[in-house]
Amino acid sequence: MSGIAVGILAFVVVLGLLALRVHIGVGMFIGGILCYLIIYNGDTNALLFTLNKLTYARFSDYDLAVIPLFLLMGQFAIHGGLSRALFRAASAFIGHWRGGLTMAATGACAGFGAICGSSLATAATMSQVALPELEKYDYPKRLAAGTIAASGTLGILIPPSVPLIVYAVLVQASIGKLFVAAVIPGIIATLGYCIVIRIMAGRSMRHLPKAAKADWGTRFASLLEVSPVVVVFVIVIYGIYGGWANLTEAASIGAAACGLYAVFRGGMRGEGLYKSLRGTAETTAMIYLIVIGADLLNSGLALTRMPVELATWVQASGFAPMTVLVTILLIYLVLGCVMDSLSMIFLTIPIFYPIVVGLPFAGLSHEEITLWFGIIALMVVEIGLITPPIGMNLFIVQKFSGISLAQVGRGIVPFLVADLFRITLLVLFPILSLVLVATN
Repeated sequence: MSGIAVGILAFVVVLGLLALRVHIGVGMFIGGILCYLIIYNGDTNALLFTLNKLTYARFSDYDLAVIPLFLLMGQFAIHGGLSRALFRAASAFIGHWRGGLTMAATGACAGFGAICGSSLATAATMSQVALPELEKYDYPKRLAAGTIAASGTLGILIPPSVPLIVYAVLVQASIGKLFVAAVIPGIIATLGYCIVIRIMAGRSMRHLPKAAKADWGTRFASLLEVSPVVVVFVIVIYGIYGGWANLTEAASIGAAACGLYAVFRGGMRGEGLYKSLRGTAETTAMIYLIVIGADLLNSGLALTRMPVELATWVQASGFAPMTVLVTILLIYLVLGCVMDSLSMIFLTIPIFYPIVVGLPFAGLSHEEITLWFGIIALMVVEIGLITPPIGMNLFIVQKFSGISLAQVGRGIVPFLVADLFRITLLVLFPILSLVLVATN
C-alpha cells in the first residue's frame, strides 16, 4: 500500500470513529497508530519511540502552559459575576435604544470573550444573564436566542482565544501576533451583529418598550465594575506584543486579576473556587488529550507524505490561489455541520495549512499568509458553532431559552448572513487582519 493510500485510510478511519462518537483525541491517536503499524509492517519500535519523544517535546513547550491559565481566567469570570457586570455596563449605555438590550448582549459577549476564550462558555453564561432581561422587555424569543447564540461565537475570536493558541502551536506561529491580528476582525464581527439587530429592530420591534436611560453617574459606575476586562485585555495584547511580558506572565496576571475580582467584587467563595479549578482541570485535560492525539496523527501522516504530496499537487494544478482558499473554506462550512471547532482545527490544519502557505498570494509573505489564514479559518469555524444540526451554541441557548431548536435556528439566519459578508471582506482585504501587526 502506498504512503498516500495509508494517509487517506487513516483520515477516513478518524472520520469514521468521529461518526461513531469516539472522542476526537482517541480517534486521532488510533489514526496515528494505524499509520505507523502499516508503514513499518507491524513493528512497534518506531511507534513507541515516537510516542515517548512527542509527548516530552509537546508538554515541555511553554506555549501550552497558557491554556490552563486562560481557562482559569475564564472560570473566575464565570463564577465571579463579571458577565452580569458586562451586561449592565453595556445596557447602561445603549439599553434605551430600540433593540438596545440585544446589542448590549452582543457587546457583553464580546467583552466576556476577551477574558474567557471559549464560545460555549460565553453562550452558556450570557444566556443565563441576558435572556431573562430580554424576556422582561418582551423581546421576541427567537431574536433573543439567535443573538446570544451568534454573539457567543465571539468568545473564540476576541483575544485571548484558546483555538488561536492551538492554531499557533500547530503551525509554529507567534501567539501574540495572532492575538493582535484578531482584534479588528473581532470588532467587525461585533459591529456586524449590532447592525443586523438594528435592521431587525427597525422592522419588527417598534412596539417594544425601551429600557430606562441611565444617567452618566450610573454609566461611569458600570464602567468601573468592568475595569478588569480592560486591564486583562491590555495586559494580554499590549503586554505580549509590546515585549514587557511574555505569554505565560500575561496569562498569569490576567488570571490573578479575574480571581481577585471574583473574590472581592463577585463574592466568590469556596464552592466557586472549587468549580473554577475543577472546570479548568477538566477542560485542560481534554485539550491536552487532543493535542497528543493530533501530534501522533500528524507524525503518522508525515510518514505517508500525504500532506506534502497534496500540497504539491495543488500547487502544480494551476488553480488560482483564491479558488483553492475558497474551496477550503467551503469544506470548513460543511465540516462545521457535523464537527466541533477544536476537532476541525486539529484535524484539518495539518493538511490545509501546507497547501495555503505554498500558494502565491500577491503581496503576502509566508508569515502574513499564516496569520491571515489563521483568522479566516477561525471565523469559518465560528460558523460551525451556530450551524445545524450540531452547532453547539444552538443547543446551549435552546436549553436556556425554552424554545425549540428549530426556532433558535431560524433566529440565527440573519447573523449567518453577516458572518458570510465578514468572511468575504477578510478574504478580499487581508490588510484588515494584518494592519495592526504591520504597524508594530
